[in-house]
Amino acid sequence: MKDYDVVVIGSGPGGYICAIRCAQLGMKVAIIEKYKTLGGTCLNVGCIPSKAWLDSSEKYHELVHSFSDHGIVANGVKLDFNKMSERVKKVVSDVSGGVAFLMKKNKIDVYYGHGSFKDANTVLVKGEKEIVELVGKKIVIATGSKPSSLPGVTIDKERIITSTEALVLKELPKKLIVIGGGVIGLELTSVFRRLGTEVSVIEYADSIIATMDAGLGKELHKVLKRDGVEFFLGHGVTDVKSNGKKVTVKAKDKKTQAEVSFEGDYCLVAVGRRPYTALLDLEKAGVKMDDKGRVDVNTHLQTNISHIFAIGDVVKGAMLAHKAEEEGVLVAEIMAGQKPHIDYNLIPGVVYTWPEVAAVGKTEEQLKAEGREYKSGSFLTKASGRARASNESDGFVKVLADKKTDEILGVHMIGPRCADLIGEAVLAMEYRASAEDVARTSHAHPTYSESLKEACLNATDKRSLNS
Repeated sequence: MKDYDVVVIGSGPGGYICAIRCAQLGMKVAIIEKYKTLGGTCLNVGCIPSKAWLDSSEKYHELVHSFSDHGIVANGVKLDFNKMSERVKKVVSDVSGGVAFLMKKNKIDVYYGHGSFKDANTVLVKGEKEIVELVGKKIVIATGSKPSSLPGVTIDKERIITSTEALVLKELPKKLIVIGGGVIGLELTSVFRRLGTEVSVIEYADSIIATMDAGLGKELHKVLKRDGVEFFLGHGVTDVKSNGKKVTVKAKDKKTQAEVSFEGDYCLVAVGRRPYTALLDLEKAGVKMDDKGRVDVNTHLQTNISHIFAIGDVVKGAMLAHKAEEEGVLVAEIMAGQKPHIDYNLIPGVVYTWPEVAAVGKTEEQLKAEGREYKSGSFLTKASGRARASNESDGFVKVLADKKTDEILGVHMIGPRCADLIGEAVLAMEYRASAEDVARTSHAHPTYSESLKEACLNATDKRSLNS
């Protein structure tokens, strides 16, 4: 039995960031990881490998399809799928190794094995050879999430797969059927379509990335469709079967009830994720769950047992790595007696397709539902000198501001490097800037970031290049 100030269960972005911040604040910390490598879903089978695949596939796609526009002619281009896969594995290994280094640097004890509660203060770590008992004055649950499925659909991990298996396929599919037009489904759609796979996306909603601003989904749908992705929106999946070599998927149009059948090499089920609390034995600690299977917490991310906290995908809110990181820091600082805060309205969302999609704050749909008076300003990517110099023309930046005060309420963008650009919008909104504040800030020319300035100019009824 070993005593700690803090025991963190789970080493994903929320867990390992929380552990490091606790150690920085002078606490004796232990972290538990079920798998053999640190980093959780994000580093091992999520954010990092998917972005590595997206980057490699984009380079290949550009070389084959658009480098000739730049006067770069390449003949006999070949795709080495296995080599590409090995690079992704190396990236994952390097990043995970970096987390292990940070644990050592911050004198955090790492325990590999499945963590579960013995009681409210004791966590059992079942490793390959022994069970270790850790006693914590404070305990943080950071066990993340797992891919969800649909009723009646069995994930066999061979032909009917989730994003976890899709990221480590040993062959490039000729035909891929994707169930789900959200972030995960579309990012992997982009990867495989760029590499030459025929892709069909089935989405129950009437638009893709349906939780984001409607204009973003409409623009991304147009671009991906132009790139050869086949979409079946407003369709509900009724059956998925595999014969070991092929997959057959049936779906029905919500409006007409007409049935459509698909056959492919693989079916990727990308219909969201669910909190992972399996075998944690929360009941032994007395920790309560909410009606959606998440760990129930208050605004300080405390459970009903005051010294037990929960963060990340296992609690309410967006399932995003950076949201989990912010919560990890918040919990550590609360335990140290500080008074940190998180404004959940300012947690940005990003889709790493190309063009990239990013957003923060309220959508037009939300503002209308609230009855909030607002004004809108936009700027088209094709009007950006930097974008045109880079042969980019798809997308736009839209800024929503309060009609009376001009305070920025939401920023929604699709185009080149939006994943990075959204940070400026988050910073502006954190300090409650007006659209005019950003419009009056000098932006280097020519840059992509000028598009945000121009959209803010447009929102304040001032001059704008595309007014």
